[in-house]
Amino acid sequence: MSTLHSLRSSASRLWNDRGGNFAMISAILLPVLLGAGGVAIDLTNLAASRHQLQTAADSAALAAATALANGKVSTDADAQALAKDFIGAQMSTYLANDATAIAAVKSASTVTVTTTPNGTKSKIYDVSVTTSYSVPLSALSRFLGYNSKSVTVASTAENGQKDSQGGLSMYLALDRSGSMSFITDTIKSQTDKCQNYTSDNWSQYPNLKSTAPCYVRKIEALQSAASAMFTALNAADTSTNHDLIRMGAVSYTDSMQTAKPINWGTGDASAYVSALPALPTGGTDASGAMQTAFNALKSSTDGSDTETKAHASKNHTGFTRSIVLMTDGEMTGSSSSWSSSIDTKVRNLCTQAKADGIQIFTVAFMAPQKGKDLLSFCASSTGNAYQPDSMAKLVADFGDIAAKATSSLTRLTN
Repeated sequence: MSTLHSLRSSASRLWNDRGGNFAMISAILLPVLLGAGGVAIDLTNLAASRHQLQTAADSAALAAATALANGKVSTDADAQALAKDFIGAQMSTYLANDATAIAAVKSASTVTVTTTPNGTKSKIYDVSVTTSYSVPLSALSRFLGYNSKSVTVASTAENGQKDSQGGLSMYLALDRSGSMSFITDTIKSQTDKCQNYTSDNWSQYPNLKSTAPCYVRKIEALQSAASAMFTALNAADTSTNHDLIRMGAVSYTDSMQTAKPINWGTGDASAYVSALPALPTGGTDASGAMQTAFNALKSSTDGSDTETKAHASKNHTGFTRSIVLMTDGEMTGSSSSWSSSIDTKVRNLCTQAKADGIQIFTVAFMAPQKGKDLLSFCASSTGNAYQPDSMAKLVADFGDIAAKATSSLTRLTN
């Protein structure tokens, strides 16, 4: 018992001896604490090195791809050398201009160039860069036997001119009923006389007395707005042969007029609109025109529809389909009263077209409320429904439609 008691007393004295115990614990924990501090410092340095190296790789890949696309370098070898030099230049400041370290990073860099023909004359350049850097570790980590840690990053960039990234197929369905002979608020001539038709004097057609000033008619405002649209569409189509856009057009009164089939460019549609009569007559029924536009643009599950095949023949990677439906009235047919059945028929056609993925723009030009309600329903979105009440607004709205419809037409990936 005395021996056991003695051992317990000795252990108690050792545990309660603060001076010797602190020295022993410190001797045990110091290497651990120093090692942890070294790891923290090294982790920070590794993260900074990785960020710097990734930035250099991204810049090098982009620079090489751009140089190939712009013709500043002509061979894969030149592009690879340019990318490696770019990495060295980007890392030089971070490496304190250490020539040996810079050379090591360049030597550890691998650059791959992939050239893909796109169409008959253009090419796409993909440049992939992989590079690494051996980051020296702190003295504390080296004390534990770790001298350096390798950091590796990768980056890819694409550049080059494509034959096309997107196309557009658009069909115009335009009102040319009798009310399109009515005047707008815009004066064409202060001194010249002309027949200024309105809803109040339309009964005198075609014998209305000419008066001054001479006002622009709705049909003339429509032709001016459409002309501005065609100009904007042509400007958006930057392809060599103007082969990004296909257009068709049809006009209607209480019956559909002869349509201009969809074709490449805006020329046929422009000529069609320019030839609309100066003094239109007739009632209003857009159903036939909407059916024609829908039939021309609707898709097929197997890609055999006309528009898909037409754009595929030009190597287009995709295309959008749009209808521009315009009226200045309500659906009356050949009568002077609104027709619920015609209105419903047009709504049903709009529903079918939108369900097929066709984007519908609508323009209710100085139209009564039932005309506005119909076209608001037909539009693909509230942003696609226009209700201009003046010639100036009509021209601006047609320009806005052109900008929205061509937003997918891009030529370069930079």
